[in-house]
Amino acid sequence: MTSSIIVVARRTCTGLTLCAGLGVALFGLAPQAAAQTAAQTASRYLAPGFTQLARDQKIVVLPPDVELFSLSAGGVAEPRADWTAAALGHMKSALAAKTGKLGLTALTMSDAQVEPFAEQISLQVAVSRSIALHHAGPGVWALPTKEGRLDWSFDDAMKPLQAASGARYGLFVWIRDSYASAERKAAMVALAVLGVGVTGGRQVGNAALVDLETGRVVWFNRLARPSGDLREGPAAAESIEALLTGFPEVR
Repeated sequence: MTSSIIVVARRTCTGLTLCAGLGVALFGLAPQAAAQTAAQTASRYLAPGFTQLARDQKIVVLPPDVELFSLSAGGVAEPRADWTAAALGHMKSALAAKTGKLGLTALTMSDAQVEPFAEQISLQVAVSRSIALHHAGPGVWALPTKEGRLDWSFDDAMKPLQAASGARYGLFVWIRDSYASAERKAAMVALAVLGVGVTGGRQVGNAALVDLETGRVVWFNRLARPSGDLREGPAAAESIEALLTGFPEVR
């Protein structure tokens, strides 16, 4: 668009004042375009009309739903309980550090404390998968009725969690991570020689901030990449940083 406007300006500009005015207008397009792009990006993370969190609003951070797998030579995902336990500890520490850095008034619930809310958590996982596919995923899966907006709600389903925690918002984190075993890596090398490409591990996840009173999903982010490692503390902290990209400002 910008290049076509410049051509027109060169053809029609005859006076110094007119030329200068057109130049200012053209240069002004860049910051406007940047601001528009930033606004569109933010709108994909945030629900319509939601822009920031009040510093005094309490947030309950639920235990991360995480599971790690080892990929066999044939690509079969085999659960690794030891890796998962380590990742859970690293992610809890990383979430505590991140919420503190953001200035949130956060309450962390233990695994035992969330047991009575298994139904709400299962519902949240199902809805988040839909959001990841239809909102944060490839445009071909977008729902026309949503018009690109983060417009999802649990209605009254989250009120029991609000009553128990006393929090206005709930932060939910779901993540799955897989790693190529030694046998898988050997198979990848052998197949690469034959010109056949096969994948190694993959990290996928999502995070959602839910208004427990109204049921609205007010913020959401999706993670899908071939890198990342939750088995070590620093790498797990980086994954949390990536997952909480675009988190609303706290004021």
